[in-house]
Amino acid sequence: MVEKKIPNATARRLPIYYRYLRFLHDSGKVRVSSTELSDAIKVDSATIRRDFSYFGALGKRGYGYDVEDLMNFFSKTLKQDRLTNVALIGVGNLGHALLNYNFHQSNNMRISAAFDINEEIVGTILSGVPIYHMDDMVEQLKIQQIEIVIITIPSDVAQATVERLVEANVRGILNFTPIRISVPDNVRVQNVDLTNELQTLIYFLDHYKPENA
Repeated sequence: MVEKKIPNATARRLPIYYRYLRFLHDSGKVRVSSTELSDAIKVDSATIRRDFSYFGALGKRGYGYDVEDLMNFFSKTLKQDRLTNVALIGVGNLGHALLNYNFHQSNNMRISAAFDINEEIVGTILSGVPIYHMDDMVEQLKIQQIEIVIITIPSDVAQATVERLVEANVRGILNFTPIRISVPDNVRVQNVDLTNELQTLIYFLDHYKPENA
């Protein structure tokens, strides 16, 4: 596989391509054009071709793209051909929801450990996931070799917790807290702020009315 740095915008679209290619493959589709992909996922075909070009010649002029080959390529690119264990830090209301969901539509990602300070749930198993005390977090992450975590913890302890995660050799953090945490250059953070997303949606609904409305 070609190893190169691609734009962040392209990286964010790769899972979208992969999910739709899986859908096409499951429905028996053999080949697809960039125009067909564009119509389905609402990304213009020129952008799709440019995104794909970062990985070399994935299609053939006049033929398009082989669905199975392209799906398998993005499966390997996104590490979907192997199981990735993830840890959940904080088992409050949102944490419980994530445990119940636990990527049930994916065979290659799962929450395999969770951590909290609530003595009522520490030492129990929720939705098939063992709950450990936060005091054991660094040790368990190292033992289980978990490098990706989701944090759904109070803002006032987020930065201190992240510093312990770095100590545990965590490389990727999905941050559901509203603050922007500081990490070393070798750690990647994806911020998910549901309030911001909803506020943005409301803004667009209020300021960008359909022309025929």
